[in-house]
Amino acid sequence: MAAPEEEFFVLSDLSPGLTQKRVALAVVFGLLVLVFIAAGPLSGVQPRRIDAFVPAYTTAMFVNDSITAILLFAQFSILRSRAILIIASGYVFTALILIPWILAFPGVFVPGRGLIGGLQSTSWLYFSWHAGFSMFVIGYALVKGADPDRRLWRGTVGAAIFLSVALTTVLVLAAAYVCVAFEAMLPRVVLDSLRLSPSWPYVGAPVALVSIVALVLLWIRRRSMLDLWLMVVMFLYAIEIPLSYYPTPVRFSIDWYAVRIIGFFSSSLVLIVMLYEITTLYGRLLGAVRGRRQEREARMVTGEAVAATIAHEVKQPLSGMITSADAGLRFLNRPLPDLEEAEAAFKQIVAGGHRAAAVVDGIRTIFKTEGRKRASLDLNDLIRETLALMRGDLAKHRIRVEALMDERLPQVVGDRVQLQQVLVILMTNAMESMIAIDGSRVLCVASHMHDDGHVGVSVADTGTGIGPEDTDRIFNPLFTTKSDGMGMGLSICRSIVEAHDGRLWAAPNMPRGAIFHFSSTRSVSA
Repeated sequence: MAAPEEEFFVLSDLSPGLTQKRVALAVVFGLLVLVFIAAGPLSGVQPRRIDAFVPAYTTAMFVNDSITAILLFAQFSILRSRAILIIASGYVFTALILIPWILAFPGVFVPGRGLIGGLQSTSWLYFSWHAGFSMFVIGYALVKGADPDRRLWRGTVGAAIFLSVALTTVLVLAAAYVCVAFEAMLPRVVLDSLRLSPSWPYVGAPVALVSIVALVLLWIRRRSMLDLWLMVVMFLYAIEIPLSYYPTPVRFSIDWYAVRIIGFFSSSLVLIVMLYEITTLYGRLLGAVRGRRQEREARMVTGEAVAATIAHEVKQPLSGMITSADAGLRFLNRPLPDLEEAEAAFKQIVAGGHRAAAVVDGIRTIFKTEGRKRASLDLNDLIRETLALMRGDLAKHRIRVEALMDERLPQVVGDRVQLQQVLVILMTNAMESMIAIDGSRVLCVASHMHDDGHVGVSVADTGTGIGPEDTDRIFNPLFTTKSDGMGMGLSICRSIVEAHDGRLWAAPNMPRGAIFHFSSTRSVSA
């Protein structure tokens, strides 16, 4: 049994939107204009006779009704709704009754007469066709408003569809048998191929009335897209009957063709709308599948980013600790151990260990907005502390450091560990960029105050610089220009800076190299 919330994704329970209501009104209005023209100025106009029209018309109607029935049976298999089963059977009825109708139609297979029955049989099959489908629509409207326990089919889907098709076939055979075998006993509604009997309205009016009753019931109980378009079909049925009588249609005249065109439209409307809605729902489903796939890929990228972030962030303090440990061991292994230098190296190891622990604790806050520990800090002191941490690597690669700090810089509010990580990453990237080429190696770190009250920091180098094609990509996660890079450093920096309500950008340095600016930390006074 389908879950109630699933009903909103099947066609028979989709509420009609404003656009569909307007389209339905436009269809009705357009067909009324066609009726007015065919029954008025063009009434009696006799265009060229098309003998293949009736077989083609009947075949198209049979195909339309059969496909509509199949789609509705598919809806029934999802919802188990008795109402859907009834209206699907109605379309089976209209498809099957077309077979005896075309066999009885004069002149289609045998000149001047039908294969079975005669003119009266054709007319009575026409009445049975329209009255029968309208009765199915009435059954649909009544059952869909019944108690919830009575709306659903409790048996198997296959048995229900088989029983429905079998009973509908029996009904069509019975109607065809009565119309053909008892043709002489039925009221005479046709005088000949050109004239209708005066008794036609007495038979046609009740058939049209049944269609009007179905239309009213649908109007009272309307709720879904299917209800709306069945109302249009019943309206077309209701006007098709009188059009078949007045003006008296000569076969293959304009008004005669108009009646058949209305019948074809009434047969096609529900099918067209259902196919359109199926396409729309398929598009939505495809969009949802793609969204799920993108979400899954985003989670995978996020997982890779977290793993790369951990490796990237922890690697730097660990490398510093290893360097300090090697230096400490060298100081101790000298013939005359240098205890003061060894002690300084071991203090650097302790500081690096604490910093690594702080980095690990801060990794989660890089990806989340809550739980950040922010405090007032002196950004110039943070720059000096970071330069001190990197002093060994900078000296090892013979990099000259220029620190241009604005001493009037106010205290700022931020996460000390995260902001230091930004400085470490930017300085490390600058250092790696400079050692890749020959020439002067100058690292310039500057702080300054912006006019808007924000504090800015810039890290400039004289290295390889950034290619124009990479300017917009260097901050993307997992993008790197280094053979052993992880592509997370600058992405982390941008995330941290933006979390501090600022921005990070890069610019070329003159005569070579690159400058990274970030302006993110608000001053205490701001």
